Amino acid sequence: METNTKTLKYLPLNDVHVALGGKMVPFGGFMMPVRYSSDITEHNAVRNNAGIFDVSHMGEFWVRGDKALAALQYLTTNDVSKLEIGQAQYSCLPNKQGGIVDDLLIYKVEETVYLVVVNASNIDKDWAWMTSNDPVGAEWENRSEKTFLFAVQGPKATGMLQSLTDFPLDTLAYYTFTTTTFAGVKDVIVSATGYTGAGGFEIYGPMDQAATIWNAILKAGIPLGLIPCGLGARDTLRLEMGYSLYGNDLSDETSPIAAGLGWIVKFNKDFIAKDILAKDKAEGVKQKLVAFVLDEKGVPRSGFSILSASGDTIGKVNSGSISPVIEKGIGLGYIDAAFAKIGTEIRIDVRGRQLKATVAKLPFINQSVKS
Repeated sequence: METNTKTLKYLPLNDVHVALGGKMVPFGGFMMPVRYSSDITEHNAVRNNAGIFDVSHMGEFWVRGDKALAALQYLTTNDVSKLEIGQAQYSCLPNKQGGIVDDLLIYKVEETVYLVVVNASNIDKDWAWMTSNDPVGAEWENRSEKTFLFAVQGPKATGMLQSLTDFPLDTLAYYTFTTTTFAGVKDVIVSATGYTGAGGFEIYGPMDQAATIWNAILKAGIPLGLIPCGLGARDTLRLEMGYSLYGNDLSDETSPIAAGLGWIVKFNKDFIAKDILAKDKAEGVKQKLVAFVLDEKGVPRSGFSILSASGDTIGKVNSGSISPVIEKGIGLGYIDAAFAKIGTEIRIDVRGRQLKATVAKLPFINQSVKS
């Protein structure tokens, strides 16, 4: 967590979260609620029912005009031309050395209008990178400080939200969205996406309507078991699915090929560092991001060493915790490629104890992504 509070920003609903019992901590340049009750309670609510997260710290850039597609095609690794109106796409920004500037979502809102959603800690970096490396001169607008984002996640999210809109939410397929009237507010984006793997929606709208939407969701959802959730549960939920976190599992030095993101790198177009990433794919990488499960009791933490079965250091943990669902230590870490095969026995150095672990297949749990 960050410790420099001098430059921290506050969510518009900061006082609301405090009143709800939220413990506020610095994260991504913002004071954010880490939990309201307990991480396990909030985690299990999302897995079994539904929870709401205020993630208005995320960044939103609008890209418009006849040159928008060409700009995004060059700046990102995935094939933006495959998007139809109402579809979203996961992608990343490569830097000129083949590392990752950020991972992001791209929404095709209209034929020449796209919404790009970036990580909070990278808003300024991403904005500078994308606008300065745009080779065609698209129309850019940074609306990060004018946009709220709430994530209502869980298998019962649809039923909790349907009374707030006339749009049939159960018709939204995974990674599709609609722009509709929601809780009486016009032009709200409701997207069947999320960072939990539990199904549900992400809801975007004008910041001056954040309180209206938040209160409407709580009024509709609390009688059905909805609870507010914080960063702690968000982290364990994403980790159970094996979703990478920028700053932990992804960085400016990380190749998307090594990070297991080859599926979002499309070589049928030109983009920044295409030749470098093509070489990574063709020749292989020295280290790969793998998932692992502890076979003994313990909690793997970021920075812990990963060893081979014979005791040689082969990498380190990038993300780690206890899975509330399988009740075992789980994690993600970069290790020497020779040890990356699923089922390989490894060791995690947990404060001097070399605990047995196994390279695992993702996700760690079986979980539907549609509510």
